[in-house]
Amino acid sequence: MKLSDVMIRCLQEEQVDTIFGYPGAAVMDIYEALRSSSIHHVLVRQEQSAVHCASGYARTTGKVGVCIATSGPGATNLITGIATAYMDSIPIVIFTGQVKSNLIGRDVFQEVDITGATEPFIKHSYLIKDPNEFPRIMKEAFYIARTGRPGPVLIDIPMDYQAVQIDYRLPKTVNIRGYKPTIEGHIGQIKKALKLLQNSKWPLICVGGGVILANAKETLKKFVEKSHIPMVHTLMGIGALDTNHEYNLGMIGSHGYAHSNWALKHADTILFIGARIADRAVTNAGILDENANIIHIDVDPAEIGKITAANIPIVGDAKKVLEEMLPMIATLETNKWCEMIRRRKKEKQEVHPQDAVNPKLVIKTLSGLLDEETIIVTDVGQNQFWTVRNMELKGNRKLIGSGGFGTMGYSLPAAIGAAVGNKEKKVVSIFGDGSFQMSLFELGTLIQEHVKPLIILFNNSGLGMVRELQRNTELKEYGVALNCNPDFTKLVASYGILTKRVQSGEEVETALKEALASDVPYFLEFIVSDKESTL
Repeated sequence: MKLSDVMIRCLQEEQVDTIFGYPGAAVMDIYEALRSSSIHHVLVRQEQSAVHCASGYARTTGKVGVCIATSGPGATNLITGIATAYMDSIPIVIFTGQVKSNLIGRDVFQEVDITGATEPFIKHSYLIKDPNEFPRIMKEAFYIARTGRPGPVLIDIPMDYQAVQIDYRLPKTVNIRGYKPTIEGHIGQIKKALKLLQNSKWPLICVGGGVILANAKETLKKFVEKSHIPMVHTLMGIGALDTNHEYNLGMIGSHGYAHSNWALKHADTILFIGARIADRAVTNAGILDENANIIHIDVDPAEIGKITAANIPIVGDAKKVLEEMLPMIATLETNKWCEMIRRRKKEKQEVHPQDAVNPKLVIKTLSGLLDEETIIVTDVGQNQFWTVRNMELKGNRKLIGSGGFGTMGYSLPAAIGAAVGNKEKKVVSIFGDGSFQMSLFELGTLIQEHVKPLIILFNNSGLGMVRELQRNTELKEYGVALNCNPDFTKLVASYGILTKRVQSGEEVETALKEALASDVPYFLEFIVSDKESTL
């Protein structure tokens, strides 16, 4: 069989039904094999979007996302998407075409060392040097992407190798020397952690995206409800426990809640689960109490102690470790501690300009109208924090966005990927006018794929997050005004999408109900004041 045909067979063995991509000369053989296969190809409008689409697909289906691009600029356009997926631990397998094998290193047309270019921010990569090794590499790539700490894996395929005849021999198992992810937690460390928690006066759980990636939500809920230990979460950990749960204190960090950050500051024992303890989550929240005992559970040993030293490190899968801890954890007396935290919960008096829409009200209203299966995808900027601070997550609702890398332009393609993989669910894509213009061309992909998300734009005619940072640090506003924005409703309508502009609070609920009741893609533009803050 031709290598390109073997690739399709391997993809089918991995239960791949969708691939996001953009063709070119260096992947023509692969596209010919793809054409006659049962795998659905989604043609994006720019290669970076292919990775974001695959990310949204992977995060909402539990499968490995797959995308493809040609050599040279096609491959380099993937880079930001790859780094985004790497920072947020998203399982994606990326295929790139490469120039002919005998021309590699000669700077020929559309040649780039994509494996070298992505080396600092990819879980693993392959340049095919022996076509006969290709089936093994395919098997390994999917295994690496989905196991341990998930992440992106790239396979670079010279164009002449794609037509080479090879034997189709897909290995039944994977055995990679040096790659043996630890799943089960060390029982001795677990017992030490439990003893520390049970002897603490002010215990706290802090969860990150690793809990969601490990499908540990139900186990976490049982652990929290049995132990009575209050919980906070990072940006990526939102949704790990229903937002209205009595022990969920909310988000920590620079855009978190004051009472959540206070709890993190004053806890005497903190159990971190699947969290990187990154700078925006901890440093800006105030340095942890130097006397606090730190227990850190993470499947990636490199994350433990990288930023904050751990008294008790536990390497393992979040779900597996919590399952091991659950039968042994005692019910703690935390009523006084929880009450201390809740007393610091401050209700901010909001002041909103009368000539603009309150974006927080929009999200709160939307939250009350959505069902519990909805997928919400935010972009980066003020829109993200308006959403995470005001959207209630319960049942099977999912809220995803770019976390560690903070990539603008993520929401629309990721929402398309989520909608393609979840045809029966409502998908909502939320962004600001700055981030929307980084991927609005994917409206063509949306129409082509017949998906029907609700698209929400908060328009404050500028780069709101940067403008807010400049104001908060008493700097002069500079370089943040988007004075030449187009008429977004007309632009979106040109794709055949229903649109509406909302300029007053009285219109919000009616507009949202109308959009959600429609069985077509719908675009709502909310005019927001440039004075609106995230907090």
